[in-house]
Amino acid sequence: MHLLILMPSGRTHDRITYLCLPFVAGATAWITRSPSTTIIVSLSFLAGGLMIGPDLDIHSIQYRRWGPLRWIWLPYQIAIKHRSHWSHGPIIGTALRVVYLSIWLALIALIATQTLNFFWNAQLSWQMMRAPFRTLMSKYVMEWVAVLIGLELGSISHSVSDALGSRHVQRKRRKQGQRDRRKTGSRKRSKRVSRRGR
Repeated sequence: MHLLILMPSGRTHDRITYLCLPFVAGATAWITRSPSTTIIVSLSFLAGGLMIGPDLDIHSIQYRRWGPLRWIWLPYQIAIKHRSHWSHGPIIGTALRVVYLSIWLALIALIATQTLNFFWNAQLSWQMMRAPFRTLMSKYVMEWVAVLIGLELGSISHSVSDALGSRHVQRKRRKQGQRDRRKTGSRKRSKRVSRRGR
């Protein structure tokens, strides 16, 4: 329980993701009665919590997990302010990261195609690659929806723990401020009493 109260670090966010996983998997299995959907949502939840989460807007543990490919998130970090609605907001944060990552994947696929054509005369075209992609998107709609739900749940677990941590820190600061004001007030009163005694 103390994990949710403290301002979460990267490792704490990881623990929260792992702790929530059985509940996400159990709820998905109970609602859908589908083992494949449960696996998809669970794996996407892990991806959303560990790799494609809100903290990609800074040099976080999520960012470092991308290894040699982490540089692709640098433009995202420049454009998005840390803990803004665009990175930590519900739905919009996940949607933006998915779109951003999709653009990079399309660029990498285009570069790979051109490289294969140039060096090995592979004769690959954008039209040839678009056909299987369309089939994947149209034939497996429910599976893609399950992926998005899992990613969003992973993002929500992160944002909720951040919000709880922020509230706890604000409460502590308020209480500390009240204690400081009381101490200052009691010192002033004791000074007045001592002056009167003289």
